Amino acid sequence: MNQLDKQYQDLLRYVIENGSNKTDRTGTGTVSVFNASIKHDMSEGFPILTTKKVAFKTMVTELKWFLRGDTNIKYLQDNNCKIWDGDYEKSGRTDGELGPIYGKQWRDINGIDQLENLITGIISNPDSRRHLVDSWNVEDLDKMTLPPCHYSFQCYVADGKLSLMWNQRSADLFLGVPFNISSYGLLLLLLCAETRLKPGMLIGNFGDVHLYKNHLNQAAEQILRKPFNLPDIKLEYYDIYRGDFEAQLLSYKSHPAIKAPLSN
Repeated sequence: MNQLDKQYQDLLRYVIENGSNKTDRTGTGTVSVFNASIKHDMSEGFPILTTKKVAFKTMVTELKWFLRGDTNIKYLQDNNCKIWDGDYEKSGRTDGELGPIYGKQWRDINGIDQLENLITGIISNPDSRRHLVDSWNVEDLDKMTLPPCHYSFQCYVADGKLSLMWNQRSADLFLGVPFNISSYGLLLLLLCAETRLKPGMLIGNFGDVHLYKNHLNQAAEQILRKPFNLPDIKLEYYDIYRGDFEAQLLSYKSHPAIKAPLSN
């Protein structure tokens, strides 16, 4: 059985039934709970929801952008990825820059390439408890168009398998979290290709888990859908440091997408 969709649907239901009404920076309003997790065994298939279609190519483009260390919106727009357009427009900037967000922190935090250090550490000292990348650089937060929502990830090696756990302070459950799940699942596979380890567990830890109030009807619809089997993925891997790879889902069967407005 597809346990990933089931966990996600259970979380949607839990937030609807138990969430507190909260205000937010966008003015939309949310129903919110604090603290939740999703766990996925990578041997059960690629982690992408099937109870609604997820824009896989858009997610891949954003991950490539992160890995390249890029923070300019041009790469995203050139590749038809619009998920950062709203935040950029709201920022009032005209130079294309979003500030020192994820890619900058992953690849050049005060001159340190965290991604390179992570991979080197996994290969040279797999039992270390320091396989961690942190995007929450407090001295740069006020320079960012949007502070990191998923702010760190940690890797763990045991029995020839590499697992990844990411931490997220703010989890837009309907629109954001499905992207985050697949993005970190794909990142885990890329790290496995680089370190020659097999994929183990993918774990997401969430702080403020919320549904925007204009997403409640859409969430209720998704809860009623029956999951399909998870797909496999074909990964042609070239260079993680250049964000140079191709990824193709195999036998991805899903319910139709459910439209919902993005709050910025």
